[in-house]
Amino acid sequence: MNTALVTGATSGFGRAIALRLAALGYNLVVTGRRKELLDTLLHEINQKYSVEVFALNFDVRDKNACENALNSLPEALRKIDLLVNNAGLAAGAAPFQESDPEDFERMIDTNVKGLLYITKLIVPGMIERNKGHIVNISSIAGIEVYPTGNVYCASKHAVNAITKGLRIDLVKHGIRVSSISPGMAETEFSVVRYHGDREKAKAVYKGLQPLTAEDIADALEFIVTRPPHVMINDIQINPSQQANTYISHRIDTVNQ
Repeated sequence: MNTALVTGATSGFGRAIALRLAALGYNLVVTGRRKELLDTLLHEINQKYSVEVFALNFDVRDKNACENALNSLPEALRKIDLLVNNAGLAAGAAPFQESDPEDFERMIDTNVKGLLYITKLIVPGMIERNKGHIVNISSIAGIEVYPTGNVYCASKHAVNAITKGLRIDLVKHGIRVSSISPGMAETEFSVVRYHGDREKAKAVYKGLQPLTAEDIADALEFIVTRPPHVMINDIQINPSQQANTYISHRIDTVNQ
């Protein structure tokens, strides 16, 4: 039975992906900062699926915490076959000249450095076994820049560059490297971006039907269920009403 490690599994994409992988029969290591939500996920998986699951409560921004957490894994779950680097966030949505440097650090430390820390710890085992799959959860923001996206877009462009670099470096070791680049999706993403302002977050999706976490879990399932000779480099997935990062067709439901 294969083992998957999913970072940022307490909500949104990560939670949906963890549940989907459990349904596919993967043993799981799930990580996140919010212990109570990790415990809830752990309980749900144990109730629904006959797989092993282990929760690690830490922040991927902390290099030492990453090392200590993965070193604490039970022996049976140390051979990671699938790494899903999902932990990530947007913080702030202002023109660059009005933005907050603390938001810069939060995004770069989570989206870029956190991904690097975890991947660096997992890749040696995959190389040793000449087997493995890494899936990085990127964003349409890593493909196209949009107004007020500045540093968030930069962080996701970095994720895409790292993904391509890993694919080049690891291909000789039989390790597949993929990414998923979602467009507008309604999870906690916008609530976090607007620092808890739920009214602003809700307005982001006004007049259109955004993606859901289940849509991203569907894409992940497609990627990981391909035969060994097939590697899906990237899936870019948008809502039907979103053409690119800054053009969407919104319907005025009030005046219909």
